[in-house]
Amino acid sequence: MLKQRFLTAIVLAPLALFGVFGLPLEYFVYLLDMVMLLAAWEWANLSGFTEGKKRYSYVATIAVIVAASHAFYTLLPVNEILLISVLCWFVALYWVLKFPAGNGWRAEWQRALIGVVVLMPCWFAFVQLKAGESGELLILLLFLLVWGADVGAYFSGKKFGCNKLAPNVSPGKTREGVYGGLLACVIVALIFAIFEAASVGQAIVLLLLSIIVGCFSVLGDLFESMMKRYRGIKDSSQLLPGHGGILDRIDSLTSAAPLFVVGMQFIATI
Repeated sequence: MLKQRFLTAIVLAPLALFGVFGLPLEYFVYLLDMVMLLAAWEWANLSGFTEGKKRYSYVATIAVIVAASHAFYTLLPVNEILLISVLCWFVALYWVLKFPAGNGWRAEWQRALIGVVVLMPCWFAFVQLKAGESGELLILLLFLLVWGADVGAYFSGKKFGCNKLAPNVSPGKTREGVYGGLLACVIVALIFAIFEAASVGQAIVLLLLSIIVGCFSVLGDLFESMMKRYRGIKDSSQLLPGHGGILDRIDSLTSAAPLFVVGMQFIATI
C-alpha cells in the first residue's frame, strides 16, 4: 500500500505544482472547478446519495454554485466567507470529539449542506491565493505545510505512536503522530521565513499560524474520516490508487486553506 501511495504521489505532486505555477489564473480556476466537482461526486456518497439521480443532482447543484461564484466573485464578501468557514470548523471539531454521539449532521440533507460549507470556501481560498501577490509561492507554502503535517504524522506515528488521538473516528492516528506532523510544519515555516527574509514579528506569527494550520489539516482529515465511518466506507472513492478518492487527498486542504488565507492576510499587515 505504501509503495502504491508513493507512486501515485509522484504523479499527483508534479501535476498539482504545474497547475499552480504553470497555469494562468483563468485555467487554474477551471482546474480547481474540476477538482471541486469530483469532490462533490464523492461527497454525495458521504451524504447518503447513492442513487444516480440524487448524486448527479448534487454535483449539478455544486456546479451551479461554482458557476455563480465565477460570475459574481468580485461582488462576494470572500474574506468574510473564509472567516465564517474557519468558525464552522470549530463546530466540526465538536462533532468529531462527540462521535459517535452528537447530532446536527446525520441527516442526508445536513451532510449535503455541510459538503457545500466544506468545499466552496476551499475553492475561494485557492482563487484568492492564486490571484494575489506571490500567490503561487503561498500556495506552495500551504501545500508544504499540509504535506509536511501528513508525512510527519505518518512516520512519527509509525515510530513513536502509542496514544490514540481519536479512536472512535480514526483508530490509526496517534497524538505522537500529530506532534511529528506539527514539527514538520514548524520546519517548513522556518525555512520559508528565512527564504523570504521575514521580520522577527512576521516569523513568529508565521510559526504560530503554521502550527494552527497543521492542527486544522488534521481536523479536516478526521472530519472526513468521521463521515466515512458513519457511512461505513473506507475511502471516498477508488479514483486514486493507494490514496482513495479526491476527498481523501484534499480533506486536509478544505480545513487548512481558509485559515491559511485569513492568517496570511494578518501577517501582511505586520
